[in-house]
Amino acid sequence: MRLLAASLLMTAAVAGQAQAPVEDVRQREDALQRGQQKAGAAYHELQRAEFEVKQAGQDHRQADADYKAAQKRADDLKRQADVAKKKLDAARAKEAGARKSYDAAVNAVDQPSHSAPAKK
Repeated sequence: MRLLAASLLMTAAVAGQAQAPVEDVRQREDALQRGQQKAGAAYHELQRAEFEVKQAGQDHRQADADYKAAQKRADDLKRQADVAKKKLDAARAKEAGARKSYDAAVNAVDQPSHSAPAKK
């Protein structure tokens, strides 16, 4: 009887030990699969981030080039505006000189007619 009880206990212990490694293997496989899924998701996130960096870099280069072109255009327009302002100032000075000459000529015409006696 003791032999039978010992035999049953040994069989139960061996069965318990045999079952435990199978569960451990399944748990390790599940953990491995979850880890692989997380790694795959992280890789896809990395790819999206790299793509965004590439797009942002292209956008930045384009905006910088546009800014430099606009700045060059603005500098050219500023020079043109300065030249036009100088022409305007010169034209105003010329107009003022012409107006002064005109006023002097009109005054000269008016003066002899007022100061000269009328002939009869």
